[in-house]
Amino acid sequence: MAAPKSFPEMISVRQEFLRSEPIDVRACVRAEFAKLVPFVKSGARIAVGVGSRGITNLQAIVAEALSLLRTVGAKPFIVPAMGSHGGATSEGQTELLAEYGITEAALKVPIHAAMETERIGTTEDGVDVIFSREALRADGVIVINRVKPHTDFSGKLGSGILKMLVVGLGKRDGAANFHLASARLGYERVLRSLAKAILKSASVVGGIAIVENQFHDTARIQALRPSEMEQGEEGLFTEATRLMPRLPFDDVDLLIVDRMGKNISGAGLDPNVTGRWVHGYSSMLNQPGPSKPLVRRLFVRELTPETHGNAIGIGMADLTTTRLVQSIDRRVTAINALTALTPNCAKIPIYFDTDQEAIERAFDSIGAREASEIKVVRIADTLSLGEVEVSAAYSGDLPKRRDLKPTGQPQSMRFDAEGNLMPLGAHGD
Repeated sequence: MAAPKSFPEMISVRQEFLRSEPIDVRACVRAEFAKLVPFVKSGARIAVGVGSRGITNLQAIVAEALSLLRTVGAKPFIVPAMGSHGGATSEGQTELLAEYGITEAALKVPIHAAMETERIGTTEDGVDVIFSREALRADGVIVINRVKPHTDFSGKLGSGILKMLVVGLGKRDGAANFHLASARLGYERVLRSLAKAILKSASVVGGIAIVENQFHDTARIQALRPSEMEQGEEGLFTEATRLMPRLPFDDVDLLIVDRMGKNISGAGLDPNVTGRWVHGYSSMLNQPGPSKPLVRRLFVRELTPETHGNAIGIGMADLTTTRLVQSIDRRVTAINALTALTPNCAKIPIYFDTDQEAIERAFDSIGAREASEIKVVRIADTLSLGEVEVSAAYSGDLPKRRDLKPTGQPQSMRFDAEGNLMPLGAHGD
């Protein structure tokens, strides 16, 4: 079904991000792991904390770390380190790991997914320190995680090794405890203080930190000992922030996101990309202040299969589809949103049976204008921003941007027979 004249023409565009040098993932893990090996005794039971994010090469990185631990005589096992994800159940968290190839059969190690925790102290602010009982029973703990800007706060630290210790291995109890304390004292302050307390009380051997580039490729792998975690992660965070992909334009009338989910971002839709933050946003058409990007309307089409119905973050959208709403696991979404103290992230926006109707209504809500003037950006998800579509309203800006390369001629926005958008980059005749 061809789009009516009220829809703008779209242009396929490639963002020319600076590529980092490719790395040999397994060789990097081996080289970095040498920093941790002297602190692992033969026969030691080592808990390896692994999370639920869509990290590129995660299975290869975990497999290599496990192999190296076995080489020195250790007895490794995996502990899901994902806070309240997976419905806050051991079965749910084991299923999420399996989505990334992290299974007992594939890696030939046990997975201890129990959710029980213990209080192991308090911080200087009087905040309880909560940690996985399974990890505490081990002779040593190693965590593996990607370092990147967080979805709930900004600062010199974000999501990474420290957050894996505090929130991931805190299980549901520790995650809730972290968010409650952060609401009073500030996220980064609580993250640092809880991490310091855990490093003093638990037998943490170290962490394997991963940085990805704008194309979701592994750009760096670095092992960190406890004494260097805080400062080392700050440096990696700076690099990850520099490499993070962005929208091609900061002024957007309608942002169309094909898919969202926990494997894309902890918030489903990464606020660092959309400018829609988990504790609320404004839908004013002309927002005051320097906030960028300015996305006036946000339309999300689908949930990823890997999110297993967890639709946290859908509340940051203005419009969605009936099919997305019907695919939501309300219990899992509610647990995650309430644990993170972001109930607005689970709110369901206005939804329509077809993409075409949703887009029409979005255009109506930004005021009557010619279709050729409407600024539309369409992306696959907030993790995949190399190939995007932009409306013809941006065509005058494209020749001025060396970082944007059109890969096709303007084409009418296209819908299938059911009134839903054709795949990103696909155009009919």
